[in-house]
Amino acid sequence: MEVRKVAVIGAGLMGHGIAQVAAQVAKFEVSLRDVKQEFLDNGMSMINGSLQRFLKKGTMTENEVKEVLGRIHPTLDLKEAVADADLIIEAVPEIPKLKKDTLSEVDKLAKPEAILASNTSSISITELASATNRPEKFCGMHFFNPPQLMKLIEIIRGAKTSDETINAIVEVTKKMDKEPVVVKKDCAGFIVNRILVPALNEAISLVWEGIADPKDIDTAIKLGLNWPMGPITLVDYLGLDTTLSISEVLRDDLDPKYSPCPLLRQMVRAGLLGRKTGKGFYDWTQR
Repeated sequence: MEVRKVAVIGAGLMGHGIAQVAAQVAKFEVSLRDVKQEFLDNGMSMINGSLQRFLKKGTMTENEVKEVLGRIHPTLDLKEAVADADLIIEAVPEIPKLKKDTLSEVDKLAKPEAILASNTSSISITELASATNRPEKFCGMHFFNPPQLMKLIEIIRGAKTSDETINAIVEVTKKMDKEPVVVKKDCAGFIVNRILVPALNEAISLVWEGIADPKDIDTAIKLGLNWPMGPITLVDYLGLDTTLSISEVLRDDLDPKYSPCPLLRQMVRAGLLGRKTGKGFYDWTQR
């Protein structure tokens, strides 16, 4: 099946970026759905801000910006968003029950041949697929933040995902000018987060144990391992709450060795979630 129309469910941090890439690069018609008008307005404003930056750099024209915005259709109506979509990408917050409830509703409203994909960063694809009546047409499609710039998409096979579904999503990924990697077996954390999150947790433990300051840890990893961004800065960008929830999924699904550092839990309880709240390990309010 050829994908022409895409619906993105959730206009937040990831959803708005996925919708932009689908409309801007792959030139799909895109429905962007959220539960409140303010969330939609905020998502559209972030898309516009990103397009204006491309315009300033000279990589897009005024006309191209208008065309991209013309291909994105924000709506509060789930039925309207998914009714004629060939691919529906769920990008709601990383809460298993919320994702399953959303996917179950989407499944009932979408056409039978539509493919459903979740942008989850850690939750079992097989578990999410079980909320639908089309597990063979369900897979993970994990974008990286920000989707407008990051080249990778992890495509995750659930226990019942068909080869046809995986192949269709590989094609969509290429149309978006992204690099697909296929995760052959459903496993918590997939490839990137299974390696990254324990490393971030270890960096937080160095702060917790008073071994080094966040700035020095970041400098050491940037210069010693050639990371483009230090692990503590990266945690602030990703969100401490997101990092904590992925750690907990890895711990529960794989091994107690993935248990989150007490400092991470403490900071989440204190609402110090990183860049999105203005403060995490660093103060972002002055930047």
